[in-house]
Amino acid sequence: MNHLSVNDYIVFCIYFIIVSGYGYWVYQRKKSVDKNVKDFFLAEGSLTWWAIGASIIASNISAEHFIGMSGSGFAMGLAIASYEWIAAATLIIVAIFFLPVYVKNKIYTMPQFLANRYNGTVSSIMTVFWLLTYVLVNLTSIFFLGASAIETISGVSFNTCIIGLAVFALFITLGGMKVIGYTDVVQVFILIAGGLVTCYLAMSLVSDKLHGTGVLDAFSILRTHADDHFHMIFTKDNKFYDELPGISLLAGGMWVNNLNYWGCNQYIVQRALGANINTGRNGLLFAAFLKLLIPVIVVIPGIAAYVLYQQGFFQQEMADAAGHIKPDHAYPVLMNLLPSGLKGLAFAALTAAIVASLAGKSNSIATIFTLDIYKKYINKNASERKMVIIGRWAVIISSLIAIIIAPALRTFDQIYQFIQEYVGFISPGVLAIFLLGLFWKRTTSTAALVAALITIPLSIILKFLPQLTAGMVEPIPFLNRMMWVFVITMAVMVGITLTAPKGENSMVKVNSQMFRLSTPFAVSSVIICGILAALYIVFW
Repeated sequence: MNHLSVNDYIVFCIYFIIVSGYGYWVYQRKKSVDKNVKDFFLAEGSLTWWAIGASIIASNISAEHFIGMSGSGFAMGLAIASYEWIAAATLIIVAIFFLPVYVKNKIYTMPQFLANRYNGTVSSIMTVFWLLTYVLVNLTSIFFLGASAIETISGVSFNTCIIGLAVFALFITLGGMKVIGYTDVVQVFILIAGGLVTCYLAMSLVSDKLHGTGVLDAFSILRTHADDHFHMIFTKDNKFYDELPGISLLAGGMWVNNLNYWGCNQYIVQRALGANINTGRNGLLFAAFLKLLIPVIVVIPGIAAYVLYQQGFFQQEMADAAGHIKPDHAYPVLMNLLPSGLKGLAFAALTAAIVASLAGKSNSIATIFTLDIYKKYINKNASERKMVIIGRWAVIISSLIAIIIAPALRTFDQIYQFIQEYVGFISPGVLAIFLLGLFWKRTTSTAALVAALITIPLSIILKFLPQLTAGMVEPIPFLNRMMWVFVITMAVMVGITLTAPKGENSMVKVNSQMFRLSTPFAVSSVIICGILAALYIVFW
């Protein structure tokens, strides 16, 4: 039944009281967030490595993973885990090469980096792109998926769910980054614990229904009944090849997607920008370890739901009113089978993931708007307290916009793929601008400006090229399209730069000393990469 019992509500209330009470305690310990811009937006010097790592994961993992990625696990299998596992390797790259440049140059926002490295025009264009993407795609999808999932699980109306999420997230967000960072530690613990409980139940159900001898036996049952769901690399005859195009995952667009998300994204990098290099690096490394776990708690339950569905279970629950199969129903369906109390824990885990992501995304929107638009163009003499107030209003207004738009996403089957594709319209250009800006001093502002302007048109042209050529060109998988746009944009930037007079065009300083690693960091990085190599070998 789609409802929560009294025990579930008690567990959820305990979670709510713990997170809210802890957040208020953190806020009271340092009320300077009311007047200190760097503390409010960055929690400068306040976050430990474990708080940074936990906050990164809590901000990243949301309903789009619990619901969207689990739905993709139902539809296409373990291959969707590439987004998580390649992200673990990407976090190591960001920790080694990107973070030191940001920290040493006292970069607090991504538009600030572009302004320092190139000029205000490039920075302003990208600021607008980021804000539109964060609000219209990311924030909107989190609200929609979160409210939809809670509606399915609890029976509470969609509108009530979305308002409740907004109020809870605002309570945490308005306290500033320090409150977000430390409450995220609690949120991550809850979301992982609740996710593991749901995964355990799903595997137990597979074993019970398909005559297994225990949870450990369930994995071999899944492999037997859904072997096609345990391949990381698709061949061209696979119907999901267009979404996860084979070897391109390891040699193409997936890296563009991940390097942009983890290395050039205010939403993520912001957690480490207020720390020193070692603390920030260790935080990113901790996040990489946690990333290895995510497919266990979101993809495996989706595959379990698929196998059970194929064996005749959940036929009505997995369909919409018109009878169409909705993969994104997989996780809520499994959660509804949890016993009283445990369902409340899983519900709290899902809510924790949603609220943490809403808080993190809203704070990043407020940071960019306040520091890179309001302070630069509207009120250059704004006091720190004024900017904190503006940041809070930015949180409220962006949330209202997302709430209004969110219901329009009902037409999509797999929201996770929708998010990846449409964010990918600007990702290639952003990554090209950042990579050349970070590591080639000669790159000119003109080259960056052209890259910013051509990224979306190039993505649109390649997306609709088959229609434009009357079908003479095969559809280009969106990850491959991202790679092509990235390569073209890089080539254009290099060409424009080489035609300009030589000379350093940067206020950003980079030197080899920044990239030195500690032995523990290097050893841990090798361990993570070894685990990733083993996973791809086993599930190729």
